[in-house]
Amino acid sequence: MTMDELARQVKESSIKLAAAGAELKNKALANIAESLKEKKEEIIKANRDDLARSEKENLSAPLLKRLKFDEESITDVVDGIYSLINLEDPVGKTLLSTELDDGLELYKVTCPIGVIGVIFESRPDALVQISTLCLKSGNGVLLKGGSEAKETNRILTEIIIDASAAAGIPSNWAALLETRADVNDMLKMDSYIDLIIPRGSNDFVRYIMDNSRIPVMGHADGICHCYVDEDADLDMAVNIVVDSKTQYVAVCNATETLLVHEKAAPVFLPELKKILDSKKVELVGCPKTRALIPAEPAAEEDWKTEYLDYKLSIKVVSELEEAVDHINTYGSGHTDSIITRDREKAVHFMDYVDSGNVFWNCSTRFSDGFRYGFGAEVGISTGKIHSRGPVGLDGLVIYKYKLLGNGHIVENYFNRSKTFKHRSLNKEF
Repeated sequence: MTMDELARQVKESSIKLAAAGAELKNKALANIAESLKEKKEEIIKANRDDLARSEKENLSAPLLKRLKFDEESITDVVDGIYSLINLEDPVGKTLLSTELDDGLELYKVTCPIGVIGVIFESRPDALVQISTLCLKSGNGVLLKGGSEAKETNRILTEIIIDASAAAGIPSNWAALLETRADVNDMLKMDSYIDLIIPRGSNDFVRYIMDNSRIPVMGHADGICHCYVDEDADLDMAVNIVVDSKTQYVAVCNATETLLVHEKAAPVFLPELKKILDSKKVELVGCPKTRALIPAEPAAEEDWKTEYLDYKLSIKVVSELEEAVDHINTYGSGHTDSIITRDREKAVHFMDYVDSGNVFWNCSTRFSDGFRYGFGAEVGISTGKIHSRGPVGLDGLVIYKYKLLGNGHIVENYFNRSKTFKHRSLNKEF
């Protein structure tokens, strides 16, 4: 089947899926969850094949960790699906209702975007999260995961499509793409695809934007920061920074650069280093950092780098504004956190740091659709149009205007025999 035929089928099925009710979609999601549990041994075997091949190809340890999809991972994604089932259906919500005139009522109602193309890294859990979010929000989806996970992705896609079809969902609502050529073809399918969500580096996202007329919701680098202020509880700060950096290094919401106020640094940095040494975290730092703890010299490029590994760049700053300026200069607009006792400083930080997620006294690792209560996420948008931060169900719907009349014509308002009233109805469609 050609890419054009595949995209056309998904488009046709997405129109039917858009009208599916919450009960049908939730039934399909429950079927998917149970099928994943029933076929876990097949999934794990496919994933072992992917892991074995990737190890032979010398895939790095952090990326192998992303690729692993074991029984615990299956349990996690199943829990996520049931969490998704319990969420309100995002489709058909009335956002506005206005009486334009007697018997002429305007409603702004949420609806699916249509067909979404998602290009994501070698994380099998991402495939499950993305596809089930698209199903719940009534969208068709074209899935392109990393080639390292090809066997796992194949069986997961097969399970998801078969289980949802058994519940009554059109079988062609989702499809798996496997080659780079498929991606290039997808970029030309503006007649079938309504939105592309690329997850990857800034250069990759820019490539997608430059080579397609389809709207793109970018999920770029996660260059996240923690800033430890002079008024921070230093024990709290150590715990937050360690969690932000090491709880799971190979993800976009892990902290890559630490900023420390010069008054806190002499006590804080030696304490932090003890723990980071035990976790084998490599440190690079500015001259002021290296005067306080052993670290390799930080180059300009380090402030711009998403390591996705056990490596942390550190800079000592003289004031809050210097920290904010550094983040707005080198950050990717993903997630940044301040650790301080001073509420006024925290509010200033959260107001002036130009990122989709700004935190006070907590780990950057909380920047996640599941942890936010969105069920899961298709990615974290670092842009500012339509959706920002973790993109859950609300980010996968748009809206349409529905106007109900009774023989109304514009001529009557043009010649002023009638006038608009524009009264708020405050009622559901």
